[in-house]
Amino acid sequence: MGTATSLDHKIWQIAWPAILSNISIPLLGLVDAGILGHLDDTRYLGAVAIGSALLSFLYWGFSFLRMGTTGRVARALGAGSEAQASLELYRASVLALALAGLVWLLHPLWLHAGLALMAPDATLLPLADSYARIRIISAPAVLVTYAIIGWFIGHGDTRWPMWVLIVTNLTNIALDVLFVVGLGWASDGAALATVLAEYTGLGLALLAVRRRLAPAAAPGRGELLDVRAYVSLMRSNSHLFVRTITLLAAFAFFTSMGEKLGTATLAANALLMQLLLLTSYALDGFAYAAESLAGNRAGAKDPRGFYQVVRRCGLWCAGSALALSIAFLIVQLPLFRLLTSLPDVLRVLDQHRLWLVLLPLVAAPTYLLDGVFIGTGETRPMMRTMLASALLVYLPAWYVTQPWGNHGLWLAFTLFNAARGLTLYGSYRRLSAGGGWFRCD
Repeated sequence: MGTATSLDHKIWQIAWPAILSNISIPLLGLVDAGILGHLDDTRYLGAVAIGSALLSFLYWGFSFLRMGTTGRVARALGAGSEAQASLELYRASVLALALAGLVWLLHPLWLHAGLALMAPDATLLPLADSYARIRIISAPAVLVTYAIIGWFIGHGDTRWPMWVLIVTNLTNIALDVLFVVGLGWASDGAALATVLAEYTGLGLALLAVRRRLAPAAAPGRGELLDVRAYVSLMRSNSHLFVRTITLLAAFAFFTSMGEKLGTATLAANALLMQLLLLTSYALDGFAYAAESLAGNRAGAKDPRGFYQVVRRCGLWCAGSALALSIAFLIVQLPLFRLLTSLPDVLRVLDQHRLWLVLLPLVAAPTYLLDGVFIGTGETRPMMRTMLASALLVYLPAWYVTQPWGNHGLWLAFTLFNAARGLTLYGSYRRLSAGGGWFRCD
């Protein structure tokens, strides 16, 4: 695998573009909120918040297309088969289009169920429904882009995914200004802006693939329609699907329980969570490096190189988490005042500021190990540990600590993240002891 210095260079080549592109995601949400928040009617901002949450839950449920593709491509390249890596992209894209078609076909049912579950105010319901129906047009673009980004990360290339995300976000912002501010289309204009931006991103992603993919890499019809291959693909992806849905449900539960503690607590928790998401997006850069490099070494059946990748990625992830925690400790009070001027919200933020310092350190092992398991295709332990952490730690801890109010909720969430890391590490040790990282798919 080379010296530690050369490996560190490879890790940062993958990590820094991923960190930069990931951080742009919440910034886009802030811009959207800023544009819609200056309209005369606050219903439009509320409608977009509801519709976006519904679509985010749906699309993130299919993020296994990104993660699963990354692992398979990395292992194929480690085994020396560029042709197999290209075949994984074609198969993942076919699956993405099939799933997008299913989303289109069933969208009246899940949209009705989702809005009923979220139960928005009657004045927001038609606006949120219209927003979501427009946004669903972009399902093929979103899902195929997931597969393409996974293919690039599997190659250790996060620069193209960075440009795809940056171009998508900048297009979205420009069209938001045109449609919402210029043409006065309000929440429907915001939805249309996102749809056009997501297809623009897909166009750039396809162009990038065309530049990199050899013409001879196109698979034969038999390979592309191999049913057994799709069964295997769906089996491993089903573990990631359950894992992702459970994680999204855990965040939704946190928000719901915070709402019961009052509007000031709800707002403060939302701001704290946005800051924590920024840390997770940053640390995910090292998870992406682990996905690509550890998956590659597993595919090459190179134990020495594999464990070297895990150690170095782990050191960089831990160091970055420590730096983030120290930064929050130093700047959190002025940062809070920058985010809000509401006295009640500031009071809650001040009371809970230590959770913001603690959580990056607690959650860092989870982010890193997620990358290792995704890259090697060992997705079943990810599902099992997520379910165990949510059902056996998170919910019981929340139940027991209810008398502690919001501190109890944050403690339960912290223990949930700690449990994920500990149980994943247990699975990592078991696979390492049995040589499970290097077996054939």
